[in-house]
Amino acid sequence: MGAGSEPRSVQSRLECKQATDATQPNISAMLLLRRCHRLTRFGPLNTQRHQAAPAVASCAVRLRSGSSGEDQRSYQHAHGPSWRQALAGVLAGTGAVLAYGLHHHKAEQVETIEKASALPIFTQEEVTSHRSLEDGVWVTYKGAVYNITEFVAMHPGGDKIMLAAGGDLEPFWALYAVHKQEHVLEILAEYKIGELRAEDLKKQQSVKSSDPYSSDPERHPVLRINNLKPFNAEPPPEILTDSYITPSAIFFKRNHLPVPQVDPDSYRLHVEGLPGGALTLSLEELKTRFPKHTITATLQCAGNRRSEMNKVKQVKGLNWGIAAISNATWSGARLRDVLLAAGYGPDVAKRACHVQFEGLDKDVTGTTYGASIPLNKAVSEEGDVLLAYEMNGEDLPADHGYPVRVVVPGTVGARNVKWLGKIIVSAEESSSHWQQNDYKGFSPATDWDTVDFKSAPAIQELPIQSAITVPADGTAVDRSNEEVTVKGYAWSGGGREVVRVDVSLDGGKTWQVAQLRSSDKDQAPEVSPPPGRAWAWKLWEITVPLPAEAQELEIVCKAVDNSYNMQPDTVAPIWNLRGVLSNAWHRVKVKIREDESEE
Repeated sequence: MGAGSEPRSVQSRLECKQATDATQPNISAMLLLRRCHRLTRFGPLNTQRHQAAPAVASCAVRLRSGSSGEDQRSYQHAHGPSWRQALAGVLAGTGAVLAYGLHHHKAEQVETIEKASALPIFTQEEVTSHRSLEDGVWVTYKGAVYNITEFVAMHPGGDKIMLAAGGDLEPFWALYAVHKQEHVLEILAEYKIGELRAEDLKKQQSVKSSDPYSSDPERHPVLRINNLKPFNAEPPPEILTDSYITPSAIFFKRNHLPVPQVDPDSYRLHVEGLPGGALTLSLEELKTRFPKHTITATLQCAGNRRSEMNKVKQVKGLNWGIAAISNATWSGARLRDVLLAAGYGPDVAKRACHVQFEGLDKDVTGTTYGASIPLNKAVSEEGDVLLAYEMNGEDLPADHGYPVRVVVPGTVGARNVKWLGKIIVSAEESSSHWQQNDYKGFSPATDWDTVDFKSAPAIQELPIQSAITVPADGTAVDRSNEEVTVKGYAWSGGGREVVRVDVSLDGGKTWQVAQLRSSDKDQAPEVSPPPGRAWAWKLWEITVPLPAEAQELEIVCKAVDNSYNMQPDTVAPIWNLRGVLSNAWHRVKVKIREDESEE
């Protein structure tokens, strides 16, 4: 493990934190339980209590690196009654145990400080030589040196944390800022093995990179931010359905890495993997060599409505509400036309199955965001896949992929790669983390101890979806109004058209059919799209009388598409550890406020 004392098990530390977070005991108990691996030092006050200590250490929790960017969060495992019973045993008769434990803890703090002053000094060269599991994984942070080999071996996002191996953690944490939390710093502190030589620290500080997010564009203040770095935000639901076409400024933002600054004059798009050889296109060539095609298409994040899954059981990922979905008009060259120009023909389909996309957004190692779609979707005349350079009649905004992005209508937002730099026709799916180890659905029985990402296909087409935007959950309507207007959106993936939205005011006992529209109210209705090419959402609305005796309404909506796919009625059966594909009936509860003059 390198110089210094052997770090204790990371599993024990993380288990201990879960116990304290879950039970919220008094401060003294929290201080003791945060160090539950030391409980066995207290001696067997009685047999039952002595055996309980290891039971606390059985509480399982996994700290996630946030490597999926959607994620940038810590994931904590949920637990059943067994550990609670064990914990109760540990806390039984806490008076003497806590007093002894806290006294011991204070003594250990003094001992730790004394030891810290005697830790060895390492050069940057020595640290850099430890950047593999074989040689040990060392990192530096604020002038201290840490041996995190044991942690990396257990860390589910080890491939991402290895980005910092042999170097400074700060640039890594600038990208994955979720790590800068107290409990993470506490874990890190116990892996400290020494100090960085003063000369090397000075050099490190002199070349320290600035905040990689400092050049991100300004955003509309109305957006509700789920994560600042990278930026992820959604509009307030009550304004989401004010317009059939979502204004670009409030279109939901889902970034995985810093927004790249791209010079349109030097921009080049590279197309590889076809018989014609590599094709390189400038922005101007993309605009002039290929016909401009325009579609209206809805994009939805795989994690839309994840917050409802969190209410069932905590999941890993950003806590999206119902507005990680938006609708826009996109213009650009068809991907099909560009692939044909690069040499695509029937013979290619015999050896290739996928089209990979690489963005220009990258992490500190130069690893770019990537994804792929099936080749048949990419080359289909009915697929309408665009290399878009316009959004709502203007150049793409920086947050939405300027100067060029892929728009894959009917497909999950994660495959609509922004800041597109490279297209590769291949026999294989993208090897990107976001294609292989994220954005996949699993059984409710699958947890972080049993998940095998290779066992599930990458999400492409999304299921039927609808949600209520007005009224908001927890609001009130006046009895004197005598009626309530309910509004929302509905959409289905794969080009399937929404044909009906049912609305209930009594939790699903009785239903009424809402009115659908596919344009703004002041515009003529759009002609129904060709079968299989219904890329845009439907907005819906219904005004119904208030039930005479009701004091509260449970308003529910559910949508049906032209394949008669319907939404499941509850969240629990579709719960999954990543919180994706959340599409159960949407429910809001609304109070009926009585007229004061009648009271």
